[in-house]
Amino acid sequence: MSTKKDKFSSNDKSYMKLAINLARARKGLTGKNPSVGCLIVKNDKIISIGQTGFEGRPHAERNAIKNSLEKIKGSKMYVTLEPCNHFGKTPPCTNSIIKSGISEVIYGMDDIDKKVKGKSFKILSNKKIKVKKGLLKAEAKNLYDTYIVNRIKKLPYVTGKIAISKNRLIYSEGIKRITHKSSDKLTHFLRYKNDSIMISSKTLNTDNPKLNCRLKGFEKFSPRRIILDRNLEMKINSYIFKSTKKGNTIVFHNSSNGKKIKILKNKGMTLIKSKLDDNRLFDLRIILKKLYTLGTRNLLVEGGDVITKNLIKKRLIDKFYLFKSLKNMKTTSKHKFFTSLKILNNTYKKKNKISSKLAKDDIIIYKK
Repeated sequence: MSTKKDKFSSNDKSYMKLAINLARARKGLTGKNPSVGCLIVKNDKIISIGQTGFEGRPHAERNAIKNSLEKIKGSKMYVTLEPCNHFGKTPPCTNSIIKSGISEVIYGMDDIDKKVKGKSFKILSNKKIKVKKGLLKAEAKNLYDTYIVNRIKKLPYVTGKIAISKNRLIYSEGIKRITHKSSDKLTHFLRYKNDSIMISSKTLNTDNPKLNCRLKGFEKFSPRRIILDRNLEMKINSYIFKSTKKGNTIVFHNSSNGKKIKILKNKGMTLIKSKLDDNRLFDLRIILKKLYTLGTRNLLVEGGDVITKNLIKKRLIDKFYLFKSLKNMKTTSKHKFFTSLKILNNTYKKKNKISSKLAKDDIIIYKK
């Protein structure tokens, strides 16, 4: 069993860093389950690695044990999160670890799931397996920021994103691009890492966006589309309407337009009637709770000024990406300013600027 006197070696830290990198690579792609990274080491040599499978199964520990090309007995396992110890859709990982003959397990942090938390330490220790925990705990906690929000708040982890010009415009009629095309790759990376993406029908009708991931080789990871369309004003000649397939588009509305409801449902969209608040706006917390029950764990919001402001005011955004062009944009007869910059700066105290060497725009990340 582990004691307070146990110290982690530099090799231990190196192996756990590799495990964290394995988990981070698949973060956002493992459905309702957290992304876990796992290494199996024997005689100071990595003999196997594992990651949580896409959509959450198999678990990383089971994959690592299965993938090993050498005998595992007497080896050491490094895993980013406490191994599961209960029967779900798969048997407990603790069972697989015990049967494999692994002699030592080191993990980054306790699982916050009450079904698991702290129990694996006892189960493995009782089988004479040496167990240590807390290795690179801060890094592990940062890795599981989304999972912690999911489990504790029963809400999706919300990432906001908006692009503005130097003079704070988010729209000017006839101008298609605000930020440099080099920023598009980060936008598509965010879409790749989030299982759902949300916009308003106003953004849909104005910009006619695709909302998909267009990174080469990762197109299949395009997020599910969530449309806030109070009066069902979505244009049926839009890309979103035309590209709808069963299960990939959810529309929240507050309309009694039976004809439009029938058209959208026949196309394969999921329609959910949702209440409005006193300002005739959607209650965004209710919508987020509903999305959580529908399986959304990581939500990207590419909304306009109104949605962004409401989410910020209610502190429902966990991370926010501000893409700011270094150039001013001309105002036209129809234009829109970003009015939430002050409230954004006052609400989110942690700010990091992405190196200008990586982009032609200023990209600032805000966190709680």
